[in-house]
Amino acid sequence: MVICFAALCLLLYVERRAVLRNARRIPLRIAVTGTRGKSTVIRMIAAALREAGHHVLAKTTGSKPVLILPDGREEEVVRRGLPTILEQKRIVKKAADLGVRAMVTEMMSIQPECLAAESRCLLRPQFLVVTNVRIDHREEMGRTKTEIARSLSAAVRPGTTVFIPESEWYPEFEAAAGRVGARIIILRNTAAGSFFDEDSRLAGAVASHLGVSEAAALQGISAAAADFGSLKVWEAELGVPAATWTLVSAFAANEPESSRLVLEHLEQKLAPNGRPLVGILNFRADRGDRTRQWLAAHGQGFFSGFRSVYVVGAHIHSLNIRRRTGRPPSLIPLPDRTPPAIMEKIASMEGAASRLIGLGNIGGIGEALVEHWQRIGRPHAL
Repeated sequence: MVICFAALCLLLYVERRAVLRNARRIPLRIAVTGTRGKSTVIRMIAAALREAGHHVLAKTTGSKPVLILPDGREEEVVRRGLPTILEQKRIVKKAADLGVRAMVTEMMSIQPECLAAESRCLLRPQFLVVTNVRIDHREEMGRTKTEIARSLSAAVRPGTTVFIPESEWYPEFEAAAGRVGARIIILRNTAAGSFFDEDSRLAGAVASHLGVSEAAALQGISAAAADFGSLKVWEAELGVPAATWTLVSAFAANEPESSRLVLEHLEQKLAPNGRPLVGILNFRADRGDRTRQWLAAHGQGFFSGFRSVYVVGAHIHSLNIRRRTGRPPSLIPLPDRTPPAIMEKIASMEGAASRLIGLGNIGGIGEALVEHWQRIGRPHAL
């Protein structure tokens, strides 16, 4: 037993030394955390650095886990089993073996203890980017924004430079930085705009701090490939007789606050066309707390501007009572499990062209719906 324990300790020591050695082989290490927008900001930062001539490896873990290679090609991260932060070891090793100058990585952790371990023991970033603080993953991170900011601040490691938008700054970040000797750079709100514009400003500020020219940063950011779960719009013919519907994927906004910001953004970007607003709300079995958030938002009038709201995915059988007692519009459960069947049912029940907004979660049937909309729809620019 003693020999086995000693062997295990030696193995862990060797493993840790290997991770540290690989990290040191990467001159520039950037980690991105926050509630929403991490994948988008990572893509923008990596694209700006590539435009400036840097050899960059980036990894996103949002809607789909993806490696963005130094030449801009994308490679899906293959997982055997449930995702864990230990996969970051492989990413660090790959970046070191490729000889990249920079690695831009999305942090996977939710619990503060895991965030600290991922930052200090695996990724070891010199630069940490915090996109925003929203109420999500309440059971793991906290039920208020102050508590969630405290959880996210666990990613601040000694000597790190932390970038954060002024609107998302909380004293908890300053306190965490003070404890470990980190530096905080607050991105001032210099211009009005949606939170999509804030993503660009945040990525541009990081690139500028790292010596990328404004022209190169703008060129790279504007050319950055969109994430699978990013806000997308299509026009498609549905129903009998066929009518032109607008299909909007906002599934990856996940929780109600971010989804409300997306809806406000759409109001600014999509010209009025007289089509009524219809929602399709996807629930996940492993996100019960998020389902409760959406039911509470429904009761508070989130969908007051919608003609209908359909619910797919998990938990739909628990909605029968809420169909009768919730605020209008009622939540209409759809037990159909395939995108064509779901779309046929909605088109039949609505009977007229509409704007269909996908909300809730992109995991599960949400992902399948997006892939279906990509096949049947014509992209609509925002």
